[in-house]
Amino acid sequence: NIVFHFVTSAAANVSFLHATISSSFPYLNFQIYPFDDASVSRLISTSIRSALDCPLNYARSYLANLLPLCVTRVVYLDSDLILVDDIAKLAATPLGDNSVLAAPQYCNASFTSYFTTTFWSNPSLYLTFANRKPCYFNTGVMVMDLDRWRNGDYTTKIEEWMEIQKQMRIYELGSLPPFLLVFAGNIVPVDHRWNQHGLGGDNFRGLCRNLHPGPVSLLHWSGKGKPWARLDANRPCPLDALWAPYDLLQTPFVLDS
Repeated sequence: NIVFHFVTSAAANVSFLHATISSSFPYLNFQIYPFDDASVSRLISTSIRSALDCPLNYARSYLANLLPLCVTRVVYLDSDLILVDDIAKLAATPLGDNSVLAAPQYCNASFTSYFTTTFWSNPSLYLTFANRKPCYFNTGVMVMDLDRWRNGDYTTKIEEWMEIQKQMRIYELGSLPPFLLVFAGNIVPVDHRWNQHGLGGDNFRGLCRNLHPGPVSLLHWSGKGKPWARLDANRPCPLDALWAPYDLLQTPFVLDS
């Protein structure tokens, strides 16, 4: 009763991807949706990491347009994670009467650091958070009500903030800040077991990270370092060994048993 919707670059070899997924997971019910980045490319501003400027990072803002109207709820997952629990539990997250999405939320993080001094010095901008208690949330793991998204035209709201960013740099981190501007303070928090995050390590020094204390339902290699790249380079972090069995491409790195 679960369908996987893979979003890929419009330039990708869809036939090869379809064959790869089918041979690896013969019983998987899935569809592939090429994402034409023409609509979003003109809105993308350079960020502190070039990888964040990839148009596919913005595809999650267009899921309501990409997927058929009969798809009313999705669990959005980044491609740098491993799920080790029943995804049906995450999909069943109650969204209440009004919330559009649920995501792992971190109110202890410095929310102000996600925006520039230009933003915080302009009341017409920062007052968007008036009457809200905004917290950082991770957009790599989200439960989304696509009917509410479509009814609220949230893709347009995100694009409007991206237009402002092109005019007066108000943030530095790619596709995340527009989500925060539109939704922070109005989401349903998801238990942190569904986002053991930061396993990609430090964005600037490339340090390895350990698991956070507590239960684990999802391992997320958010951050600059990706496990497939470190395995291929024979420079893995200890937790990258968890990724290796799921790597669909052969790697020269051999894990000790």
